[in-house]
Amino acid sequence: MSLDHAIAMFEHQAEACAELGSPMYAELLRRATRDLAAGGPCAAAIAGYEDAPGPAAVALRLLGGVHALVLTGRAPALAAHYPSAGGEFTDADAAWEAFDAALTGNPDWIRGWMTRPPQTNEVGRANLLTTGLRYALGGRPRPVRLFELGSSAGLNLLADRFRYESPGFAAGPADSPVLLADAWRGAPPAWLARAAGTPLRIVERHGCDPTPIDPRSDEGALALRAYVWPDQPARTARLEGALRLAAEVPTEVAAVGAGAFLRGVETAEGTLTVVWHSVMKQYVPAEEWAVVQGELERLAAASSEDAPFAYLAFEPRRSGDRHPFLLTARLGAGEERVLAEAVPHGLPAWDAEDVLLG
Repeated sequence: MSLDHAIAMFEHQAEACAELGSPMYAELLRRATRDLAAGGPCAAAIAGYEDAPGPAAVALRLLGGVHALVLTGRAPALAAHYPSAGGEFTDADAAWEAFDAALTGNPDWIRGWMTRPPQTNEVGRANLLTTGLRYALGGRPRPVRLFELGSSAGLNLLADRFRYESPGFAAGPADSPVLLADAWRGAPPAWLARAAGTPLRIVERHGCDPTPIDPRSDEGALALRAYVWPDQPARTARLEGALRLAAEVPTEVAAVGAGAFLRGVETAEGTLTVVWHSVMKQYVPAEEWAVVQGELERLAAASSEDAPFAYLAFEPRRSGDRHPFLLTARLGAGEERVLAEAVPHGLPAWDAEDVLLG
């Protein structure tokens, strides 16, 4: 049943890529699914990972390894079909033939990449995280101490340096190298529009990740680029802008799990202490998440008017038969509130005040 499980995971990822605007990856994954069933190069590449659960993202690991080959010039024939390398995806048959050849010709490279958990560090999700931060500030320009769980390369610790735009809405530095255009589907929530002019002043930036990426290193930058889908140029542009910012603004990402990280966090007088995360909870073992929840409750109980605490999350949540990606906020020991819904990569978002959680 191992191979059947892997085939199902590849089929699911193909559907997700199609829904999220990557027809190239959707088509390549459909062909990879057939290749798996036939015991071809894809089956050899993922050997040992057939039973990996969905969060391991085996299909994305394989795609990331091949994309890295393209980006480093090791697969020139395939590069002709990858928009991220200046190519065009117009002939699916020829692209698959080149993809197959790249797999076959670089087994050690691909096997090495299969050990890497996908870390896109998706910059678009900052659209939701900063929305939550503005809600937590409540129109007050209070200094913020920011702590992020599952930071990867720490790019979203720089979210206050990004530019956010949609019709009738703009926030963040106008000269930012990171532009999150079409941030909202329709009008943003009225409270957010009013708060757009409130400056975000982050005075501390801390993150954690079991396997952090250094965005300033060549290897780290390659990993981040390789996990962006190659036919989505807007995502690529946002990443490149964030990498430029990362070279200028220091952030700290500790190589530690979320539970241990939070044990060292305390509230502080005169500042808003914020813990946030985006699309990472699924990767945390249940026993560790129980520790995280306990630490969050401790911080919530310590929250006060002079030393407030806020917890912000952008994660998939069950809502009836749906699993929407929701931005939730909890201020101090108050009730959790749903602020917005968005596509998994964060753009666009829309008002979701009426969503009920199951």
